[in-house]
Amino acid sequence: MAAKSPLERVRESEKLLERLMLVLPGFRGYKLREQRREADKIVRNYIYDILKHARDDLTTCLQTLTDTKTAELIEPMNHLIAKLDRVAEKVNHASYGYSGFFDSITIDEPELDNMLGYDMQLMNSVRKLADTAASFRKDSSQNMIGNARNTQQQLDSSLRDLEMGFDQRKSILEGVKV
Repeated sequence: MAAKSPLERVRESEKLLERLMLVLPGFRGYKLREQRREADKIVRNYIYDILKHARDDLTTCLQTLTDTKTAELIEPMNHLIAKLDRVAEKVNHASYGYSGFFDSITIDEPELDNMLGYDMQLMNSVRKLADTAASFRKDSSQNMIGNARNTQQQLDSSLRDLEMGFDQRKSILEGVKV
């Protein structure tokens, strides 16, 4: 059986009263947008959690580098951890796709679907980044830091790409880029 998408899981968890209210004019559109926002929130929370675990792995690497007195790798690792923190907080505090009644740009179901789809694609990038960080932690704990500079550069590049990708999310919400 295939795994259910976050949107399907949110829809299944509705209470009977909410399902009955979906037949009311005007309420259905509102509720469908709320379901999409809730699904997006679930995906972004998942991404945030993965990034926090990757940060923990990198902090462990930093401790190992400090213990082994590998000075030339410590400062780049500090910068990498700071960048990871910034990206994680950007994901954590990103917009859920709300627009006010008088806003000039309204955010409807298609834009919310695009946003959710985009966030789901970002999950693959985040997983690869987290796998690299976990592998780096494992190698550093075994004092196998010969390739540490390349791994740091790879993680930095992955973080830069992830941040740029996540920054494009706003333009998707505004309908500027699809």
